[in-house]
Amino acid sequence: MATAGHAIRGSRVGAGPMGETERGEAAPRVRVSYWCANGHETAPSFALSEDVDPPEVWDCPRCGFPAGLDAANPPEPLRNEPYKTHLAYVKERRSDDEGAALLEEALATLRARRGGLRRAS
Repeated sequence: MATAGHAIRGSRVGAGPMGETERGEAAPRVRVSYWCANGHETAPSFALSEDVDPPEVWDCPRCGFPAGLDAANPPEPLRNEPYKTHLAYVKERRSDDEGAALLEEALATLRARRGGLRRAS
């Protein structure tokens, strides 16, 4: 299969012939190490500036746990609560007796509507 004659080889979108001089000089950077509860270290770089303070916590790219600046005392992993259905949230707010009363009220309303529809036709 032949390649198209209009393809630009050895180039990619955004690549320019000038490099840094075209975009300007990169800001000075500092690397900050963070450690998670699994012992992973990650060291993102931040602009070295008076305006920029590195955050206290960073997400570990390997396991997703929060990572902190102190290797000896990393932050605890966040507790994930299991997915709850709408019914589970409703059951937290209502007792079984309240639920039965609401169900009976809704069924009575439906029966009344259906009865009114049958008479109208």
